[in-house]
Amino acid sequence: MNRYAAAKPYTLPTALAELDGPTTGTVTLPRHLDWGPRYVYDLADQADVVLMYERVIREAQTPADLQAYLSGTLLRQLWAELFLPLPARSAWQARFPELAAKAAAA
Repeated sequence: MNRYAAAKPYTLPTALAELDGPTTGTVTLPRHLDWGPRYVYDLADQADVVLMYERVIREAQTPADLQAYLSGTLLRQLWAELFLPLPARSAWQARFPELAAKAAAA
């Protein structure tokens, strides 16, 4: 793990139920979340969804960022597949033990 990932503060929602982002269609993330070349995420494509969720979780600056782009239902389904920095994964699993259980079951 690099020092940036260890020191970066990660934004968390207060509840997974407040995450009511899109589950269909396409999404283009704002620059503060996805600062690479413009990319349109197709939510019908599993690989795109996984990549978008990883980026939003890593780069979200406010709970509103999480609420706008993540779905609590979809996050629960994808959790074990997401490649996240250990501090981010640990923070989310500490707040939401159900995610830790999903990761352990995978």
